[in-house]
Amino acid sequence: MNGSRVAFAVDQRAVPNVRFPPLEDIWVTLAIRDVIASLMLKKTPPNIDALNILDDKLRWLSAWTIHHANHVRESADGLKVGGHQASCASMTAIMAALYFHALGPNDRVAVKPHAGPVLHAIHYLLGSQNLEQLRNFRGFGGAQSYPSRTKDQIPVDFSTGSVGLGVAITAFASLVQDYLTTHDKLAEEDRGRFVALIGDAELDEGNIYECLIEGYKHDIRNLWWIVDYNRQSLDATSADRMFERFDEIFASCGWRTVELRYGKRLAAALAKVPAVEDWLDALPNADFAALSFQGGAAWRARIDADLGKKAAPFLNAHDDIALDGLMNNLGGHCMESLVEAFDAAQDDVPTLFVAWTIKGFGLPFAGHKDNHSGLMNPTQAHAMRDAMGIAEGEEWEPFAGIGANVRPAVEALVEQSRIRRDKRGRSFGQVAIPAIAAPTGAEQSTQAAFGKIMLDLSRGGGELADRIVTTSPDVTVSTNLGAWVNQRGLFKRREIPDVFAATKIASAQKWTATNHGQHIELGIAESNLFLMLAALGLSGDLFGQRLFPVGTLYDPFIARGLDSLNYACYQDARFLLVATPSGITLGPEGGAHQSINPPLIALGQPGLRHYEPAFADELAAMMEEAFRLIDDSAGESTYLRLSTRSVCQVERADNAWKAGALAGGYWLREPAPGAEAAIVAMGALMPEALVAWEELSADLPGLGLLAVTSPNLLHRSWIGAQAARWSGKRELSHVECLLSRLAPGAGLVTLCDAAPASLSWLGGVIGQRVAPLGVDRFGQTGTLADLYAAYRLDGAAIIQAVAEILAPFRL
Repeated sequence: MNGSRVAFAVDQRAVPNVRFPPLEDIWVTLAIRDVIASLMLKKTPPNIDALNILDDKLRWLSAWTIHHANHVRESADGLKVGGHQASCASMTAIMAALYFHALGPNDRVAVKPHAGPVLHAIHYLLGSQNLEQLRNFRGFGGAQSYPSRTKDQIPVDFSTGSVGLGVAITAFASLVQDYLTTHDKLAEEDRGRFVALIGDAELDEGNIYECLIEGYKHDIRNLWWIVDYNRQSLDATSADRMFERFDEIFASCGWRTVELRYGKRLAAALAKVPAVEDWLDALPNADFAALSFQGGAAWRARIDADLGKKAAPFLNAHDDIALDGLMNNLGGHCMESLVEAFDAAQDDVPTLFVAWTIKGFGLPFAGHKDNHSGLMNPTQAHAMRDAMGIAEGEEWEPFAGIGANVRPAVEALVEQSRIRRDKRGRSFGQVAIPAIAAPTGAEQSTQAAFGKIMLDLSRGGGELADRIVTTSPDVTVSTNLGAWVNQRGLFKRREIPDVFAATKIASAQKWTATNHGQHIELGIAESNLFLMLAALGLSGDLFGQRLFPVGTLYDPFIARGLDSLNYACYQDARFLLVATPSGITLGPEGGAHQSINPPLIALGQPGLRHYEPAFADELAAMMEEAFRLIDDSAGESTYLRLSTRSVCQVERADNAWKAGALAGGYWLREPAPGAEAAIVAMGALMPEALVAWEELSADLPGLGLLAVTSPNLLHRSWIGAQAARWSGKRELSHVECLLSRLAPGAGLVTLCDAAPASLSWLGGVIGQRVAPLGVDRFGQTGTLADLYAAYRLDGAAIIQAVAEILAPFRL
């Protein structure tokens, strides 16, 4: 079918009241479909000249944004504002090729931290960033130093700043996309690619390689990792030949690797003189950087000194200015090479692009080893402005300096960009959270109760259960998730049968892996766990589908993945973290598996609520609240610190305790008004506290027993109430209300299987005295009786502490 025939058919179909035979209807429909399909499949030839102009424009706008913050904007303190002009300059061609050619509306990008100003410049051209934000770069309320999902007004897919983590989360986000697709929660047309723009120094970060291994296990796809290989870090020039190692490492994990070393012009010139190409291939990184800074004359002198007559044809073909430009024509600055490489990688194979660049490309300190935090001075910035044809006073004009003959093409390219320009509103309130019943049993541990609750949720079904995704770093069984996985299965894109079940070998674990399973099993790498939770916890924001991630690990190993946990919370990803077992209560395991300071970590971690239940009914209430907080616009993530110790459950007269427990604490044994002492206990040590309370209450009938369920919620409410009082609001915090039941000078004996400082701060709330009991030394193996006695956590220690703290009243 030719074009005219199709056009005629369409015209005929447009005539009113004309009926065509069914066959003609089919013919026309197929013709239109074929035309549309061919147009969609046929890529519009890129306008390389326009892309090059946008490359220059991004370099200028990012450099001027940083310059303005440091040299133009009024400074109250005279301190350097900072920014990374050199790191931006090495990325502008890559980002121009991506954002104005390669990226589609569903693609998501983690931009390397130091290229944040380039991202802001792109959105300024697109109209989704305003001038006020750029003028206030790195100022309060302005464009952030590094791309931030929650603090920037432009659409930022992944926050970056803690190097390496923004790279790895793209792999886990890709896995989440596959999960949603196979669970019929994401249509094929809404899928996209995940792109990480990487500073080459980031490739020293170990979390990237932990992620790479995990990605290989899960057959991760739809990834582009693009390395800005400028071979200069903050302190030094990168080790020579590292790109070859990267190629080997990534290829062994199933990645395609694409090296963009020389641009088109340089590659063509080198092909004519192989001796120069061999020489340049072997040139050390530091030498290349120094020669780039020195310019064409230095290149000429060095090549002539090293090669002599062999290089004459190459050198004679270029004067110094041309030679300088030619030697800077690396693959990461060659628009044609970048576009070709991106267009050639349109399948779903994960691809590592190593794009050779020059740090500070196009700036006066290009290649200088000290350029990482270098800033152009006003003279240099004005010279760059003039060279670009930008008139003074028009520095912020989006298309200033672009000639009238090419400006329409550049504007058209910007307008045709397919990336998202708006910042999506966050999606909450999708799922009704049902009441969660506490498991029955006169004696049980919080860890075992957690497993029972998860099993009950699985069996009960419903929207919440179907949207729960569990994950664990090879401790699924030992953190009591095994029964859940038996019910819901492992998630794998390709089915993996349970060989033991197939061969009728008895096993408690029946773990068939399918693409509809709801548990993602990870290797022993806690950083991967928290990045997986971060990606799952952003599912509502990235894909419009809320998931309820539940991750389990051993409590002491939170510290191992702490940077990744902080990164997840910084993005306000929502999840439930279950850390168990905890404390020296894990007696026989010894000090390597016994935790001390995680409650202190939680005390200072924004976006994460810590609960430490003693009883199963507390745990059930906390899990219900945690799921609610995941899907609440004012919510946060939750950390449950659980124990393997089986304790007798308390009888409840009613549910009056529940509100206090969810707020951080409640009186398990009410004090008398104005009581002079109270025991304050948390978690697994509640049995010792109860026994001590029973023994002491005969002599101290007004003695209270305060069950603390969340030190960080109590502390948060206390600090919040103080801040509110400074603004004229006079309301007591929850912890103030609790402690005000006691005498102003009452004594508090605090008890926790953690660092004593987790609770000792309570004395500062209204000025009461504290005797803090807790763990301030590494644990060891032993029975609970032996350990509690050795670490002063038993009933005898509590009684002695109460006696000592009451001594001033007795004198």
